[in-house]
Amino acid sequence: MFSANSEILGLNKKGRELDMFNREESTAPIDVGKTYEVTIEDIAREGDGIARVSGFVIFVPGTSVGDEVTVKVTKVMRKFAFGEVEE
Repeated sequence: MFSANSEILGLNKKGRELDMFNREESTAPIDVGKTYEVTIEDIAREGDGIARVSGFVIFVPGTSVGDEVTVKVTKVMRKFAFGEVEE
């Protein structure tokens, strides 16, 4: 996951955003690559499902409100994350 390009893209070894001084900006309660049991609570404008872990938003494509799914986190930003449904 981590490579020389990751630092250029502003990501650390955990896939989290770095600020201009290469400090982690995310204080997310989740980590890239980990899985979480979630319930889809809402749908975003772009159509992705919205789930929360300790109040932290995860966008999950291909889901509907009420779905109970296992989500693998693929990217963590400062205020939200992206994940995919684990089969």
